[in-house]
Amino acid sequence: MAAIVVCGGGVIGLCAGLMLAEDGHDVTVLEPDPADPPGTPAEAWDGWRRAGVAQFRQPHSLFSCFRAVADTELPELTDRLLAAGCTWVDYLDPLPPSIEDRAPREDDDRIRFVTGRRPVTEAVVAAAAEEHPRLDLRRGVRVTGLVAGRSVLDGVPHVVGVRTSTGEDIAADLVVDATGRRTRGPTWLEALGARPLRIESEDSGFVYYTRYFTGPELPRRIGRQLAPVGSFSVLTLAGDNSTWSVTLFGATRDTPLKALRDPATFDRVVAACPLQAHWLDGEPITGVLAMAGVLDCYRRTVVDGEPVVTGYVAVGDAWACTNPSAGKGISIGAIHAQLLRAVVRHHLGDPEELVRAFDEATEREVTPFYRNQIAADRARIAEMDAFRAGRQPQPPDPEQVRLLTAAMYDAEVFRGLIEMVTCLALPQEVLSRPGMQERLERFADTPPPRPTPGPDRVRLLELLAG
Repeated sequence: MAAIVVCGGGVIGLCAGLMLAEDGHDVTVLEPDPADPPGTPAEAWDGWRRAGVAQFRQPHSLFSCFRAVADTELPELTDRLLAAGCTWVDYLDPLPPSIEDRAPREDDDRIRFVTGRRPVTEAVVAAAAEEHPRLDLRRGVRVTGLVAGRSVLDGVPHVVGVRTSTGEDIAADLVVDATGRRTRGPTWLEALGARPLRIESEDSGFVYYTRYFTGPELPRRIGRQLAPVGSFSVLTLAGDNSTWSVTLFGATRDTPLKALRDPATFDRVVAACPLQAHWLDGEPITGVLAMAGVLDCYRRTVVDGEPVVTGYVAVGDAWACTNPSAGKGISIGAIHAQLLRAVVRHHLGDPEELVRAFDEATEREVTPFYRNQIAADRARIAEMDAFRAGRQPQPPDPEQVRLLTAAMYDAEVFRGLIEMVTCLALPQEVLSRPGMQERLERFADTPPPRPTPGPDRVRLLELLAG
């Protein structure tokens, strides 16, 4: 068994650490934020401060694939989340009324998932980590750099530990960077003389305005969770302990949207959206929480077929991150952590092969989620810009229109769409299934779904102006 250091004690760092500890490794998780999570969900929400996580109080969702990974790799985690008041969500209940085939399927349960607010879910994962005998979680300890040892590849640095803010060097057979979208990993590697990583970065161009509510029961879902409404979008998510959130987001350059910081203005715009207005029927527990400046970023440690470092890998947002509107970050990070566990099982004794195998598995199974989200973001920003300028947007992707149309009538297509939304399957996988193209073709002449009802640009500006 090995000594492994995980840099970063967020949800993905803790999940990766727990999976590796379950395999008998001695795992040290280093988290720069010093505060321990409080003992109750209410205290976690009200009192836990995570300065290192800008989006800590923005909406998150633990989709079906997170539950699938947790139930396979960390079997008690779902029960722990439920015990903390997290909520079951089932996107098959109800099915669209236009679907006639309403018979349940044998594997429908896998689409259900448990979710909650980020402070609450992270506190649950942290408690599991604190209890694990092979995991040492140290809070208030920042990684300041990497320690290099003897290279296993000519000209390629080999990491054998980390240097910390306490002055201690911690030796490791593997260092896992799970420090999130603000990772200093590329800087650490540059200091060791590593060749530059392959890095792609761009501003997603979105600004988010979120408000949380509580009430005796969760609002009924009658529209899409993430609904485009002209030049803005509406995101509605269930939380834990009878809480939920509503988010309005648009283009960062859409200056009038700044008025959404005012709770009355925020509520006025949501109330003008017929399928989401009832999500205001509760008691607000926050004002309007704003967030912008979110970068899409992708980092790869195998460049031109050759590793730039051994003894070091990055998972989750430290590897690649996109805008949070689709709510997929933690779910994709869980898939990535699961891949890491499998690769470590087979290749820990061969540092070069470990890096190569993890890169290959990542590119095959995780990178497509990133690429698909980037494409969706670019299309949606272009659409928002067109509405804002009073122009007709470019026609949507015909394949996407065919899918959305068929999903309103065909039970199998709808299930495939939900698998995409909840990260159980990639679009490429669903669309290539036997008989799927034939199902889509049956509705080729059917009118596409009507746009989500809500204020047009002129009415939106009126609502923002009060």
